[in-house]
Amino acid sequence: MARVKGALATRKRRKKILKLAKGYFGAKSKLFKTAKEAVMKSGNYAYIGRRLKKRDFRRLWITRISAACKMNDINYSSFMNGLNKAGVSINRKMLADLAVNDAAGFATLVKAAKKALEK
Repeated sequence: MARVKGALATRKRRKKILKLAKGYFGAKSKLFKTAKEAVMKSGNYAYIGRRLKKRDFRRLWITRISAACKMNDINYSSFMNGLNKAGVSINRKMLADLAVNDAAGFATLVKAAKKALEK
């Protein structure tokens, strides 16, 4: 049986890492060992960042909704409580979009929330 050497697989693996490290500063983009370390670290940062992005957007949506609520003389927590009592199930992303782009539609939701709180 023929002897199999690992050169092809090794070269392929190294090229993959160096391709991912393209654009990194100095030796990180040229030397395999430092490139591998940098790529692993950047992968960890990317993984963490994907989770942080979800938190950041939720905070942004809540801030936008809160600002629009203050313009309609109600605070955020009362507004959300009123929507729940009124049976309106709309997520924060859509509420924030309404608050920014459709003030009249958001005001209608505020009226519905206030009415549900009075009962």
